[in-house]
Amino acid sequence: MGSGIAQVAAQAGLTTIVREVTEPLAARARASVTKSLDKAVEKGKLAPEARDTTLANLTFTPRLEDLARSDLIVEAIVEELDAKNTLWRELHALAGPETIFASNTSSLTIAAMAAESGRPDRLVGLHFFNPVPLMRLVEVVRTVTTSDATFERAEAFVRQIGKQPIAARDQSGFIVNRLLIPYMLDAIRALENGVGSIADIDAGMQLGAGHPMGPFTLLDFVGLDTVERVAEVMFDEYREPRFAPPPLLRRLVRAGRFGRKSGRGFYDHSVNPPVPSPVV
Repeated sequence: MGSGIAQVAAQAGLTTIVREVTEPLAARARASVTKSLDKAVEKGKLAPEARDTTLANLTFTPRLEDLARSDLIVEAIVEELDAKNTLWRELHALAGPETIFASNTSSLTIAAMAAESGRPDRLVGLHFFNPVPLMRLVEVVRTVTTSDATFERAEAFVRQIGKQPIAARDQSGFIVNRLLIPYMLDAIRALENGVGSIADIDAGMQLGAGHPMGPFTLLDFVGLDTVERVAEVMFDEYREPRFAPPPLLRRLVRAGRFGRKSGRGFYDHSVNPPVPSPVV
């Protein structure tokens, strides 16, 4: 996500600094962006000159201090509140007073970070969607302490990088995940209850409801471990059964079956096209 956000910012002509915690991770981030841009050139969606200009706009570093002069800092680290708040405190000590902080969290509330950031009026949520270069939507999330000026600058940034902002209230899951997570969890419960097979449930929602992909294909794409983590955060917030991770999801995650990134989830991704994988 971080590399994708950096890529679209640099493509929009913005000087962009990508901070990773180590030199090897910084090098891997550069390779990821370069690969993405090269693929766009190969498909004729990007001119070679635009690729080169984008790469020239990017700097990769393991030094947090290199972000000190940024106008906007977008956080896209692990989905853990303590880790995010630790980072905000460190950045507050480094960044200028006008710097805006933005979190790419998909489930945590922005208010839980604002109080720890040292600048609650200048912290906002910017929730991008994966893959960032292709997905147009960004949820712009404000807290009761976010200033109008901060919110307006955040929306302007989203439009500047060619994305469509929508305003969301600061509630766990915001708009999209508030609706999407229960949908994916319900698909797992339907499978547990024998309503249909993986392939048939996917085909039903794709062909019958007009979705671009079925829920199990989507689950594997997002990552089963990610879905479980987001569902747990939302269940803690709302205490509604529809947000509780189903037992089957927990079993697959414990087995290391995370989806595409691990090679196996509800589908076996070692073959092309992927085929449904036994889950019991």
